[in-house]
Amino acid sequence: MNLKNQTNMTISPELRALAQYMAGEFDNREQALADPAWYVHLRLWQRPVPVPLFSEPSITLFAEQANILELDKPYRPRIVQLRHSQIAPGLIEAQYYMFHDIEAVKGAGCNPDLLGKLTKEQIQLLPGCTLSVAVQNLASNGYRFRASLPEGTRCGFAYGGQNYQVDLGFEAAGEEFLSYDKGISPTTGKAIWGALMGPFRFVKRQDFAAEILG
Repeated sequence: MNLKNQTNMTISPELRALAQYMAGEFDNREQALADPAWYVHLRLWQRPVPVPLFSEPSITLFAEQANILELDKPYRPRIVQLRHSQIAPGLIEAQYYMFHDIEAVKGAGCNPDLLGKLTKEQIQLLPGCTLSVAVQNLASNGYRFRASLPEGTRCGFAYGGQNYQVDLGFEAAGEEFLSYDKGISPTTGKAIWGALMGPFRFVKRQDFAAEILG
């Protein structure tokens, strides 16, 4: 049995719906116009990875973002693996990975051909960066998902000789994606960038759900 067929058999409707909600090109235009002092106008890409990176059944997204005034300078490229928990298969997790070479994938949000030859050797697991995803069933036969780090968990990593810590979190529903990501000062433990005054509220402008592998 090949991986594609195995994935279809074992991925739950909830996990697939989460991937479909997240897959797309987003921006927070309305929020940035209403409150420019706290919210930069951003473009966010969350693109399904067109090659299987993991042996376990999962759906993988490539994510990056850019200031709307500098779309040619995207930043924070990352891999998000959406999967079922190995400990409790009924629960959904979002596992984050970073790239060894950021330049090799920069711009892949709007140029997905860069992801066609991506291999697992190009990414690095971020052990403390595993989000637990809560699922809310809506009356409209849809879902609302809320992902957060388990209490007491620290998401940290080293890059370019520096140590970084981030507090990750998001909500996904229909055409809306809320990002709670914040950068944390390793010395003070206080948030220094990101969703300091509440989540960035992204609206889906282009849907990439048809690109989901399988």
